[in-house]
Amino acid sequence: MEDSAGRIVAIEVKAAETVRAEDFRPIRLLQRRLGSRFHAGFVLYCGNQQLPFGDRLACLPISALWRTAAPGT
Repeated sequence: MEDSAGRIVAIEVKAAETVRAEDFRPIRLLQRRLGSRFHAGFVLYCGNQQLPFGDRLACLPISALWRTAAPGT
């Protein structure tokens, strides 16, 4: 996804319940090619943990798309 300033957020979606470093290979390639335009990269997966995978890279549960924070948090 690209915003009006040209910053890119990469999203990969996996049907697996685990995420491996190799799952970020395409996102890391994009990160190298885009340089400063790369803002963040995420792998969405069927697990339930949010975990970091390096500089501006993380995995997120797909279920996080349907969660909302309580007001004031």
